[in-house]
Amino acid sequence: MTHLMHRQIGKDYPIAVRGEGVHIYDSTGKQYIDASGGAAVSCLGHGHKDVIDAMKAQLDKLEFAHTSFFTTPALEDLADDLAAHAPPGLTHTFFVSGGSEAIEAAIKMARQVAVERGEPQRRHLISRRQSYHGITFGALAIGGRASARRDFSPLLIETHHVSPVYEYRDRRANETPEAYGERLAQELEAKIDELGGDNVLAFIAETVVGATLGAVPAVPGYFKRVRQICDKHGVLLILDEVMCGMGRTGTLHACEQEGIAPDLMAIAKGLGGGFMPIGALMMSGKIFDTIARGSGAFQHSHTYTGHPLACAAALAVQRIIRRDNLLANVQAQGAYLSRRLQERFGNHPFVGDVRGRGMFQGIEIVADRGTKEPFDPARKLHAKIKQEAMARGLMVYPMGGTMDGKRGDHVLMAPPFISDSDTIDQIVERLGEAVDAAIG
Repeated sequence: MTHLMHRQIGKDYPIAVRGEGVHIYDSTGKQYIDASGGAAVSCLGHGHKDVIDAMKAQLDKLEFAHTSFFTTPALEDLADDLAAHAPPGLTHTFFVSGGSEAIEAAIKMARQVAVERGEPQRRHLISRRQSYHGITFGALAIGGRASARRDFSPLLIETHHVSPVYEYRDRRANETPEAYGERLAQELEAKIDELGGDNVLAFIAETVVGATLGAVPAVPGYFKRVRQICDKHGVLLILDEVMCGMGRTGTLHACEQEGIAPDLMAIAKGLGGGFMPIGALMMSGKIFDTIARGSGAFQHSHTYTGHPLACAAALAVQRIIRRDNLLANVQAQGAYLSRRLQERFGNHPFVGDVRGRGMFQGIEIVADRGTKEPFDPARKLHAKIKQEAMARGLMVYPMGGTMDGKRGDHVLMAPPFISDSDTIDQIVERLGEAVDAAIG
């Protein structure tokens, strides 16, 4: 009997005992390809010696120093490194322990900045339906995953939601991708006007939607129009790149491919590659200067903010990505993964869409390709696909509620950046077998 409260009580989990490269091994010796990076975390795979050596070196010097007393070389060096490779205008970083914490920090910083700018009436937050921004109360409140919000809704702050970019289901037959993006941008502006432009604090969006929709990128021009609308109304743009950022889509930051920079950006997962829990809130120079010239302190902190071991691990991860030219591999192998998924599932009777960018790809499962009708959610098809994939030594990230929070299934893939074509072939082959077996 276990004394651990697992994610699902009563489920018999395999015991992971070792990781090496793209594989995890359980206590029976079974090997699994980590084709989802856990949850898009393990960008360098497992057991990378150079990261472990950097962590050991840090432990030999200092294991912990509270940031109310000290700064540390690891903390300063990581902040410098992120600033040197940031989108234009992002100059400073506040460190946390994960993605939900980064989003909480973004909300609080946006509010504090509004108050310090003499705009205390700005309080409304707008995000998108079918989004996921984390599991803490603030992150749940702005998120659009209905199933995660349902039981806690009486405790959540009021927020507002507009349509996601979900081209597969929502773009009209007579609409170009650009026209579709413009329609969504106009919906955002209409919501801002409805709430009163001077009352809106921020618009929050995943640059490429991850867990809830399954690697759905924006249509061309959408984020440029969003940036223009936010600037017009003095609304802060917060991008959530917790899952899609730090190289996952082929550029270090996913917003680089959109030609914009946010005011605030949440990162995590691939920042530290799973070697230590770490996340961060990156901010523009204007945001930083507002607080620096005002109160002089961000009214927010955590005990493990800027943990030296986490910072040393993350810095090593980022240096290895550059040293080994892994973003080029993400682009090349990401394109190969997309092609192989199209070959295997492009005409599959129960796969309606293959989408994604770089090493961030997804397939949407449907009961009917013509009508795009999803399977009955009672079948819990996404859970069956995960079970069948694990049986075949494959870790992928299926999710339900894709279409509207209740119906629809998809499978998300986020392989390590070190993956080669042989690994990609095995991922696609095993996934195909798992999907076919689950549907029956």
